[in-house]
Amino acid sequence: MRTFLTILPVIVFLAIAGYFGLALRPNYDPHTLPSAMIDKPAPEFDLAALTGEGKLATDALKGHVVVINFFASWCVPCRLEHPILMRLATEEKLPLYGIAYKDKREDTKRLLSQDGDPYRGIGVDADGRVGIDFGVYGVPETYVIDKSGHIRKRFVGPLTAEAVNNELLPLVKELDRS
Repeated sequence: MRTFLTILPVIVFLAIAGYFGLALRPNYDPHTLPSAMIDKPAPEFDLAALTGEGKLATDALKGHVVVINFFASWCVPCRLEHPILMRLATEEKLPLYGIAYKDKREDTKRLLSQDGDPYRGIGVDADGRVGIDFGVYGVPETYVIDKSGHIRKRFVGPLTAEAVNNELLPLVKELDRS
């Protein structure tokens, strides 16, 4: 027992030093959440459309570079990124689709009627199953999907002007050319 108490501070020190060694390594961004879905096919989904009797389904999106944004009316960061999404839809003509994540239809419709609708189509993921399949950690999350239906990029949290200009738009243009 006495030997263990002597070694315990050394073990604790090594654990803390190892943690800081990993956290402080070059090019490490603690805000980046890794996704096991990058470069894999987007999960198949077939969601009821927010309005009308249509659907938002994976099959309809294949063959085009698309951006899918998971959002909710109850999500404060979603409201913060909304002006950026509106700009992307109007100025950049970005192929942006929305998935209303664990939200009530009426609340989603109210949000979009107040703030504008940047989406070409919106699916309703009331139970969050599609979000789980994508690996959504929390809303908002945005995914860039290439023409073959593979996920190429995941943005966790609200999109910023910097992320849009430096990462999202260049990636969409590059994927569109290929």
